[in-house]
Amino acid sequence: MSGVAAPRAGNQRDRFLRIRAQSEALAAPLSPEDCAAQSMADASPVKWHLAHTTWFFETFVLEREPGHAPFHPEYRALFNSYYNAVGPQHERPQRGLLTRPDLETVRAWRRQVDERMLARLDARDGLAPELAEIVEIGLHHEQQHQELILTDVLHLFSRNPLHPAYRARGAPVRPDAKPTRLRWHGQAGGLVEIGHAGAGFAFDNEGPRHAYFLPPFELASRLVTNAEYRAFQEDRGYERAELWLSDAWARCQHEGWRAPLYWELRDGRWHQLGLDGLRELHPDEPVCHVSFYEADAYARWAGARLPTEHEWEALAAPLPVAGNFVESRVLAPAGAPEPDGAPRQLFGDCWEWTRSPYCAYPGYRPAAGALGEYNGKFMANQMVLRGGSCVTPGDHVRASYRNFFFPDARWQWSGIRLARDAR
Repeated sequence: MSGVAAPRAGNQRDRFLRIRAQSEALAAPLSPEDCAAQSMADASPVKWHLAHTTWFFETFVLEREPGHAPFHPEYRALFNSYYNAVGPQHERPQRGLLTRPDLETVRAWRRQVDERMLARLDARDGLAPELAEIVEIGLHHEQQHQELILTDVLHLFSRNPLHPAYRARGAPVRPDAKPTRLRWHGQAGGLVEIGHAGAGFAFDNEGPRHAYFLPPFELASRLVTNAEYRAFQEDRGYERAELWLSDAWARCQHEGWRAPLYWELRDGRWHQLGLDGLRELHPDEPVCHVSFYEADAYARWAGARLPTEHEWEALAAPLPVAGNFVESRVLAPAGAPEPDGAPRQLFGDCWEWTRSPYCAYPGYRPAAGALGEYNGKFMANQMVLRGGSCVTPGDHVRASYRNFFFPDARWQWSGIRLARDAR
């Protein structure tokens, strides 16, 4: 299996209803035109996200029913993302060309699949453990796509010179937050246990749990702010090759990077496009929408480095998973709260780049079959991020959760936390 699940039979039905409804709620402020467009090959239309998450339950759960009749037989290929064991897929860069089925047809498909899934979840004999595990994976899979809906919508709106807003910004999550001085938290290191442990869901790439030796290190007390990143920018950080890895410098020059994605200079002042539209850059909010390449260059400039994912997890694992997630309804990173003796913003606000390549833990084996393709086959040329962001569902994140993107990716809510060797 692609996940290690401990489904709670009493509430899996309720969670199914809640998570499926949340996807529809995220799409509700959008027009059919908004839901159909695709801004780049790495992004997908909202309509496709709504369809693919429905495809998951029909393909991996409902197809096992005797006499199963699909909503539309061609959807099996049309909305297959990358599962070669399932069959052919529609080319990813051409998802925005799928004007048919229309949005209402996709929603009708969702309703039919939901009805059939609820009938299975309500059955007297319940779901077999294997199917319950697949449903659990499907729910976390849909939460991943909920985050991608907001991520891809922001990129889509960034291509529009009108700078449309997805919706007005919610109330500040930390209305009394004040600028906080960056501090360093020393960790003794030593032999630590890394990876998911205990009850609850985890994806297969979060294990097996294993021992790892950490040299002593220090981790910054909060995320890097816009004001701090502006200092790097003003010090010609984007023009100094000595700060950049070779591939990073080549990409920086080729793409003409001079600021994080969605920053725009207007009348001599920097602005940032968010889901609430274009507004003046707030100096104390975390810098976000930077690539691993930019994060690494900034860390070099600051006389530090990025943490490894093992350092990050060792420090985060004992702490509660609490922060500025999508449930806060702010949909933007917020300034750091006052320090209380522990690092802040480890969860929520921005995904945090680590310097760890995305690869298998010792003893990892992908499962057989289509669901074994979920994580393992992507373990090359990508970097690990940790902690979740302001558009991540809060109950979807764990200290062991490993997100991963290519090092030049910028359209995620990705930010920077500094680390350094112990002094």
